[in-house]
Amino acid sequence: MTYVWGVMIYKSEAGQREILDHYRRVLDAWPVPAEHVRVPTREGETFVLVSGPRDAPPLVLLHGSGANASMWRGDVSTWSRHFRTYAVDLVGEPGLSAPSRPALDSDAVALWLDDVLDGLGIAGAAFVATSLGGWMALDYAVRRPERVTRLALICPGGVGRQKVGWILKALLTRPFGGGGVRESAMAVAGLDGERDRQALDAVVLTFTHFNPRRERLPVFSDDALRGLTMPVLVIAGDRDAMIDSHQTARRVRKSVPHATVRLLPQVGHAVFGQAGPIAEFLRA
Repeated sequence: MTYVWGVMIYKSEAGQREILDHYRRVLDAWPVPAEHVRVPTREGETFVLVSGPRDAPPLVLLHGSGANASMWRGDVSTWSRHFRTYAVDLVGEPGLSAPSRPALDSDAVALWLDDVLDGLGIAGAAFVATSLGGWMALDYAVRRPERVTRLALICPGGVGRQKVGWILKALLTRPFGGGGVRESAMAVAGLDGERDRQALDAVVLTFTHFNPRRERLPVFSDDALRGLTMPVLVIAGDRDAMIDSHQTARRVRKSVPHATVRLLPQVGHAVFGQAGPIAEFLRA
């Protein structure tokens, strides 16, 4: 089994194989031609799925906790028409990157992303990122503004209050096995059992066999947010069970007045169908 500083990333070797076998099947059916690139970094090897024209502007994609690059399969066809997309498997998550989990209360994540971009030959890029990946992209934009040309964040962590009610829901349903995990995923992520069946199946598979990070995400100060000079787009659901999206919207509007903020009605933490609006923002 895979460990990070004594923490078991997967609950069993069989569970790890099941998750990664499913992921490889998704990669085999990727909707656009893609290269599989492995970049050496100080946190270990990092897997990157690369699509789009070689001479197009670079676009880095950072997924959320308990996920991998497969979360972008519904969006990459739109974005890779105009960008060279780099879908990064975050280290320490259920993908093909190293199991390392860089400390969030330090510059470790930024140093890891330095290595990733340097290894890919990217001086600067636009970023699209969600949840934990949104926190990482925002942290990088704060620490390395010269390397982030545009920043599109979907339900990002580190701005609005991180809620705890979802943890109780997850604990209450956990004893009931796969069905409990499914109910918990629907409640926490705001997924619909029929409409979002494919995404829900992937979430259930992952959290049946994977131990996610549990620490709270550090909160960015108003001064840090005011330092963002690149164009910024923030999209969040107004029914997010994990992050106070209303507070996220208020803080961004106050501290990043040039940012565009969209609070989607009747939407939870899982946000879909935004490839077009994000592409418009990236190409503006």
